[in-house]
Amino acid sequence: METILIVDDEKSILDLLGVVFKKEGYQVKTNPGTPKVYELIDESDFDVLICDIKMPQIDGMDLLKHAKKRNPTAPVIMITAYGNVKQAVEALRVGALDYVVKPFDIEELKVLVAHGLEHRKLREENILLKKTFRAEASFEKMIGKSKAMKEIFGLIERVAATDSTVLVTGESGTGKEMAARAIHALSRRHDHAFVSINCAALPENLLESELFGHVRGAFTGAVADKRGMFEAAQAGTIFLDEVGEMSPWTQVKLFRVLQERTVRRVGGTDEIPVDVRIIAATNQDLKKRIEEGKFREELFYRLNVIFFEVPPLRKRTEDIPLMISHFLQKHCEKLGRKLKRLTPEVVGLLESYAWPGNVRELENIIERIVAVEERETITASCLPPEILTARPKPDDQVVLKPGFNLEAHLDQVATKFLQEAGQMAGGNMRKMAEILGLSYRSLRYLLDKYQIKSIKRADQRNGRDGDRLATH
Repeated sequence: METILIVDDEKSILDLLGVVFKKEGYQVKTNPGTPKVYELIDESDFDVLICDIKMPQIDGMDLLKHAKKRNPTAPVIMITAYGNVKQAVEALRVGALDYVVKPFDIEELKVLVAHGLEHRKLREENILLKKTFRAEASFEKMIGKSKAMKEIFGLIERVAATDSTVLVTGESGTGKEMAARAIHALSRRHDHAFVSINCAALPENLLESELFGHVRGAFTGAVADKRGMFEAAQAGTIFLDEVGEMSPWTQVKLFRVLQERTVRRVGGTDEIPVDVRIIAATNQDLKKRIEEGKFREELFYRLNVIFFEVPPLRKRTEDIPLMISHFLQKHCEKLGRKLKRLTPEVVGLLESYAWPGNVRELENIIERIVAVEERETITASCLPPEILTARPKPDDQVVLKPGFNLEAHLDQVATKFLQEAGQMAGGNMRKMAEILGLSYRSLRYLLDKYQIKSIKRADQRNGRDGDRLATH
């Protein structure tokens, strides 16, 4: 049931409209034009406001502005006397949906209310569609369906609704900047600039100038005044990547910006107000750096208002097949190649790799495969050596507990490494023995023990070096 708020100093109008709209099925709230109506608007939701322009105790135009600020999508219909039509037209410019002139037609007012509600519904649907589109666009590069990533997506949406400072942590290549961009895109600041700066990429003197700007003559080469990143991000978001690499002096200046919300250009004396949201990121343990005297504790607590960590790729391996598919399509389209297919064995090897470079490393490998390999089906031989020779991920290590079968586990590990060595060596048993650090005789023994069949290739010149392996 929609709620109509009616504000008029004439009791007869309040009573009449109250009866009319209740019969139409609306919930009706009324106020005789007293200052308490401001509290009513602040404390309760309403779907339509019908308001007189001229009232003894309050100004209808002022109430209109207050209502639009509190409830932007709610339509407002103004009631005016014949002599105040000019002011009613001004109300349309301020945000009123329409106006009626006393004595007004009740049926006309009913139509305006119905039209206003339909207009509100369309506006809210449009806002929702835009928000959904921004959300999808924001998360487009943040690929994942794992529980960890779903939690990150939900957290980003909640954080975006606030204006608080955010600290994002995580290993290099996990996508901290993409998370920051998603927060910005979903926030009220999305129509303004997103400015990103890597604090580790610039020496101290240049970083200070880039962040806060400088005045002419501040240092050699400062031939003109220059705005800093904080000024460039006005009303938007500034992303400070690798904030843990800042020098102590720059940390002091950043703390002051966070505290005062003003910047002072290098060499300048004026305090320039800035309205920016700050998102900082680091791959370091800032608490440890505080203990080492390399990061200021007060700055840490200013940055750490809202905190979240982007998990490394090895902790969300279920996202890897989805990422592989995305990166294959992206780079095949980019290079004009036919879409390639990875064998299940290759996908398994990629899933079992520890990914020290995280998502960035995975994308680089897929891009390299697309660029270099002519074949459409990608096999294990196309993968770089670091993946083929990788040890099991630390997160996959077996936890010792009652009932653990050590012999069965060792058999499983030995079989796995024998098969992988066979793939790396192309079935050449001499090379397999070298890879595994075994003698030729020991290798033959293990192949027999774990029933990994060997095939001898007749080769008079190479003799036993011609032995080849078929793994099953």
